[in-house]
Amino acid sequence: MTLFELFRIFFLVGLFTIGGGLVAIALMYEPIVGAGLITPQEFYNMVAVSESTPGPIGINMATYVGFKLFGAAGSIITTAGTVLPSLIVIVIIAKYFAAFHTRPLVRAAFFGLRPAAAGMIAVAAAKVYAITIVAPSSANFVAVPQAIFFCAATAALFAVKFHPLFIVLGGAVFGIIFL
Repeated sequence: MTLFELFRIFFLVGLFTIGGGLVAIALMYEPIVGAGLITPQEFYNMVAVSESTPGPIGINMATYVGFKLFGAAGSIITTAGTVLPSLIVIVIIAKYFAAFHTRPLVRAAFFGLRPAAAGMIAVAAAKVYAITIVAPSSANFVAVPQAIFFCAATAALFAVKFHPLFIVLGGAVFGIIFL
């Protein structure tokens, strides 16, 4: 395996990853583990580390795999390969968006995309809410401390306009103290 071949693999992963980082991980498995570059155990350990570090899991995973195989040069190559397809698409959209954003078809597409995206975000939020507040264990139907923190965090974000970073840090402290 050369750095060029590694770049090609991760460019294809980045090109065909539609649906998020977990899709990227599924696409990485066969060319990396199937080719014998790393063991399945190493791959799943990398997934665990990539999922627990800040940033998109697919890019974290690509960086980790590249570093494991070729050191710093490999991590740069795999990260670039993964990100480059999205960057190219965004640059193309940015270049031509101004010329086409007033066209009825483009306006209609964005009119439909906004509520679809908001709906997907709402569903994700509802699932997180259900996992953390409603029935977190078989002992209680509602986790009272988590529900109180949720209400306080929501009020701090909307009414007091706290910066989200403080809410995240508060959540970490809350988890350490109460759980």
